[in-house]
Amino acid sequence: MKRNRKVKILATLGPVSSEEEIIEKLFIAGTDVFRINMSHTNHDRMRILVKRIRNVEKKIGRPIGILIDLQGPKLRVGTFVNGEEKLVVGQIFTLDNKNIPGNSTRVYLPHPEILKAVKPCERLLIDDGRLELISEKCNNHSIECRVISGTFISDRKGVSLPDTMLAVGALTEKDNEDLIAVLQEEIDWIALSFIQRPQDIEAVRKITKGCVSLLSKIEKPQAVERLQEIIALSDALMVARGDLGVEMPLESVPGIQIEIINACRIAGKPVVVATQMLESMIHAPVPTRAEVSDIATAVLEGADAIMLSAESASGQYPIEAVQTMDRIAQTIERDANYAQRMNAKNSKPEPTGADAISLAARQIAETLDLSAIVAYTGTGATGIRASRERPSTPIIALSPIIQTARRLALVWGLHSVVTCDAHSLDDMVERACAIAYAEGFSVLEDRIIITAGVPFGQPGGTNMLKIASIRKENQKRAIF
Repeated sequence: MKRNRKVKILATLGPVSSEEEIIEKLFIAGTDVFRINMSHTNHDRMRILVKRIRNVEKKIGRPIGILIDLQGPKLRVGTFVNGEEKLVVGQIFTLDNKNIPGNSTRVYLPHPEILKAVKPCERLLIDDGRLELISEKCNNHSIECRVISGTFISDRKGVSLPDTMLAVGALTEKDNEDLIAVLQEEIDWIALSFIQRPQDIEAVRKITKGCVSLLSKIEKPQAVERLQEIIALSDALMVARGDLGVEMPLESVPGIQIEIINACRIAGKPVVVATQMLESMIHAPVPTRAEVSDIATAVLEGADAIMLSAESASGQYPIEAVQTMDRIAQTIERDANYAQRMNAKNSKPEPTGADAISLAARQIAETLDLSAIVAYTGTGATGIRASRERPSTPIIALSPIIQTARRLALVWGLHSVVTCDAHSLDDMVERACAIAYAEGFSVLEDRIIITAGVPFGQPGGTNMLKIASIRKENQKRAIF
């Protein structure tokens, strides 16, 4: 089952999409990677979902990626005597360490790390920015603030700190417990929430020890400021526009999205655009025109993947949402402007053999109008470098490692196939031709270009290009 688009689709599983039958329908509709959000999932439920996805994978016969999204530090105020309070712009309101219900002048803040970190003249945004406070007097026990905008506050509302660097890392006690649990399952990506600094990624890397790939969610100003360092230490990034739009001015988010996508493309790291892409389809069977344009923009900018959250997890039209996203992406990629945009944003290759081979493969494939680029890849690095070139020619990534094929399900343009590693040049060519034919990318007399490393079976050594023709004997070869 090959997709007729190159951008990938992530769909979040939830109450309306957790049954195996629905997961299968979501995959057929166009989902490439399934997201499990640990903010709303316990360990037993997570294990059930992973098992169901793997059952669908076995039935369909295609590698499916699984991304586990860790909750990260959720900062919230305490409760109120009356459940909520009305505030007045300009009044003083205090957040403190007194564990008693709040009133119109104060509330309990059960986060000593915030009380220690906030300094005067820093903003505190409550309830996704609906209430804005600015700190005036601070100590380790309380933060005295003035109300800048907004008039209501109620129990357990979230707190965002756009101006404050917290001393604690991105992993909470819950995240550590979740991480230990998910590492025992067949998962491919772990998404790290509320990253502020490179050290947050390094801390998780020590725990995972390379057994899964790490995706850093950019949703805080502090992460944007250190973007290059975070990209260097991450396997992929996500433009998490929800919290990013709370902690930064809304009008700045589109520019930041473009900046992150461009930086990831230069670095050769996959990048996902997320949040509210088809928000109206939570309750409606068709999207708004603005949402269609939003998806089109992400596709035209060269994002590797676009994501559905509540649309597929709890909405009324999860299958239709995936189908809609799939149709929009296909239409945009067929547009005459699409190839021009991809070529205009192509980055200068790094001075490595893998980059030189990937660039040459794209140029040769497009010049000779070849039917496919076939990249042998053990770790996935060669496949990702081939994707970085954004060729108009389809890319087939062949790997003997199922985990690699699943991980590459997130990456732009890659059609991953699990196959035995080649043991000779003839076997490499025969296997590549047979798979290109069997997977529907090539017909008889078509030509393909193959990239691989010699000697075979040694990772990290892509150093060879080979043009081959599809022959009759390729129809009969046993390939998988």
